[in-house]
Amino acid sequence: MTMSKTGDAKSRELIQTVSQISNGLMNEVSKVIIGKQENLRRVTIGILSNGNMLIEDFPGLAKTLMANTFSSALGCKFKRVQFTPDLLPADVMGTYMYDQQAGEFKLRPGPLFTNLLLADEINRAPPKTQAALLEAMEEKQVTIEGITHKLPAPFITMATQNPIEQEGTYPLPEAQMDRFLMKMSMGYPDRQEEKAILQRRKLRGKDEYDIEQVTSPKKVVAMQKALETVHVDPAIMSYIVELVQRTREDHRIITGASPRASQSLFKTSRASAAIDGRDYVIPDDIKAVALQVVSHRIMLKPESKIRGVTGHHIMRKILSEVPVPVIQ
Repeated sequence: MTMSKTGDAKSRELIQTVSQISNGLMNEVSKVIIGKQENLRRVTIGILSNGNMLIEDFPGLAKTLMANTFSSALGCKFKRVQFTPDLLPADVMGTYMYDQQAGEFKLRPGPLFTNLLLADEINRAPPKTQAALLEAMEEKQVTIEGITHKLPAPFITMATQNPIEQEGTYPLPEAQMDRFLMKMSMGYPDRQEEKAILQRRKLRGKDEYDIEQVTSPKKVVAMQKALETVHVDPAIMSYIVELVQRTREDHRIITGASPRASQSLFKTSRASAAIDGRDYVIPDDIKAVALQVVSHRIMLKPESKIRGVTGHHIMRKILSEVPVPVIQ
């Protein structure tokens, strides 16, 4: 397959800069997070796409560490909220407090007013508190006491949930799952990787990590805007639409992926291309992110769940069946 570069020299130069910074970011984070290059790339794609990410895995697999390390390398403000059953919306968003000295109510901003928010064990909070995040995740703003406040740019939510210990948890509703650009898992390190973790800890001589700042919030926003120069061929758009449409036609599902899934594939494929230094999207960019972008948006019938069918199974089948576009 061949594809012509459609952008001008300026846009290509811009994408090369995005690629350089993105790869520098992943290299810096990989000094701390060992053996998870695919996930580091996915998180970088999520940041460039200005999207929210959900990481579902067992405790102790560096979910929190990855979010914290990325924020340090990005030079972004980082806040962590431990979601618990007694957490209230005001605890996350903030509230107006009366300032006796000024004689007026002033906003006391909550942890939402940051660049990178880690919502730890999000499924432990009640639906009302989970819902408080919806506006922030989608609109990048919050409404407190009827007043709308814009959140700092960039604003990205990285949420975690534990697939075990489901007692006392509140499953995320479909509307909220749809607002996560990607859902991924970390997975256990293999023997070699786990040994490397111990060796690096020995060499450091301390528990803390030293992370160099690679970029800044302002540059991150500029890189997000630069993705608009990445060309997406009409045949690629048709490929995206076909993949998403077929999730709605499978007999094993209740509802398929929404149009938000198509837009998410569009954005993440552009980010994937930019990381590789290309100002045009190829089908491999879509294949690389489709499972993480679409699978969690598929609602399965109860009988399908009993048989062990997952959104990943359905998406893999669709990817194997839909013809890959050939673009000259």
